[in-house]
Amino acid sequence: MDQLWAVDGALTVREVHERLSGTRELAYTTVMTVLDRLAKKRLTERERDGKAWRYKAAAPREELAVDLMRDALDRAGDRREALVRFVGQVSDEEAALLREALSRLEATELGGVDADGVAPAARKLEEREG
Repeated sequence: MDQLWAVDGALTVREVHERLSGTRELAYTTVMTVLDRLAKKRLTERERDGKAWRYKAAAPREELAVDLMRDALDRAGDRREALVRFVGQVSDEEAALLREALSRLEATELGGVDADGVAPAARKLEEREG
């Protein structure tokens, strides 16, 4: 996926294989199989180019990360507990980003912030970390 995200267009199996050959020893058929499986999972899109397939990422890296996090939460026995544990492991900088994102979301969707300009959900996160 890193190879596909690194280019604007689409790559053939051969092009991906050549890019990976500089750092790893992989068989061409292995690269072909992985790209085919990624296409079947809809993580890549492919189009015919003569006899070859050209592959490109179906979505940006960040969107895939969001999908993976959402899937992990869906599989968690206790979604709330999983979220609390996750938030408990983020850095101060990441916590600040989460507070800012929650504030922006609530300000735009719910139309509300407190006297300090902080949305209620972000305030709860601050208090929990406090």
